[in-house]
Amino acid sequence: MNARQKHRPPGPDRTHADSPGRPVRRGRAHAPSAADTAPNPERRQEILEIAAKLFAEYGYKATSIREIAERAGMMGGSLYYHIRSKEALFIEIHDRALDAAARRVRAAMASHTAPWARLEAACTEMLEIQLNPESLTLPIMNNFRSVPEAVKAILVRKRDQFEALFRDIVDALPLPAGIDRQIYRILLLRLLNTADTWYHEGRMSRSEIATQILAIFRHETPPESADVPKKPASPARRRRAAA
Repeated sequence: MNARQKHRPPGPDRTHADSPGRPVRRGRAHAPSAADTAPNPERRQEILEIAAKLFAEYGYKATSIREIAERAGMMGGSLYYHIRSKEALFIEIHDRALDAAARRVRAAMASHTAPWARLEAACTEMLEIQLNPESLTLPIMNNFRSVPEAVKAILVRKRDQFEALFRDIVDALPLPAGIDRQIYRILLLRLLNTADTWYHEGRMSRSEIATQILAIFRHETPPESADVPKKPASPARRRRAAA
């Protein structure tokens, strides 16, 4: 479970039949109306946004159709006028999140032509996406292991499309002949996609982290930055330097 996803403590309130002991956070549910059942792009967008937040906060398994409907102020059955199933709803949200991330990465690279500059821009933007507490991309992607196998197969196809963006970036890099570009790309994406597990605000900015990542993957010394505090030398090191 991602750090942003929560366990829901049991409470005395009415609970979902499919989730014993889990309290319901009810919206203003009402009987189906013409507004609930008629095609409405704005209403459907509202449902997608509500479902995305619930999936991101509580995970795929712990979020029910009934709860999404109640948060939207609808009866559970009315939701099916706007969506086909919980699985289809999650797939659409997942795909939209990746499409939005791909657009941001492409926009960040648009002003660069040099391969290494394009990679640094892509890394910086990925960190901004993954580390933004308001972003839904990372928690939605981290639901991957909890979805049914049939849904996973569909999600994998979309992820392959997104990773093709980084495959093109890596393929353009002037890497040594002995470097396997697939392994290089996998390691880079794994590092970026797990940023929320190792990044801490304060010591370095996200752009500085991206510069460090680029330097490591480029096997070079990164430029000095006045914003990166330097640790004082130990007494033993100072004595060695003086000698």
